[in-house]
Amino acid sequence: MDTKQEKLDILSQMIAFARIDYSLKVSEYEFLVGVAENLGIDKDSFDSLLKKKATKPVLKSQAERIVQFHRLVLLMNVDQEQHEKEIHTLHNIGLKMGLPPSAVAQVLQVMHKYPNKVIPPDVLIKIFKAHYN
Repeated sequence: MDTKQEKLDILSQMIAFARIDYSLKVSEYEFLVGVAENLGIDKDSFDSLLKKKATKPVLKSQAERIVQFHRLVLLMNVDQEQHEKEIHTLHNIGLKMGLPPSAVAQVLQVMHKYPNKVIPPDVLIKIFKAHYN
């Protein structure tokens, strides 16, 4: 991920996903602000995304797609609520990213074994590596 626009697109997708239940909870907003800071996006630029229509990021590498999928899994669980619509949407996003369907399904299943459904990055990587071999 090289440009500011690519980073804004990533955040835009995340905002749209957070709003899948037609609201943006404080915990989700705070998580998204943290991701924006991590990506080097200032708060004003981030807040302007809240008023715009979502854009789809173009993730060039498989690693970028896996990292974004992980961010979305974390975002889904930050409010400690899961809705069938969120899980279904996240599954479809993973497929549209070109991630292996069996790996996406396994991540969504395995996350329930961890506190607050926060799947550790090393576990996530092992899952995807196993499906690529």
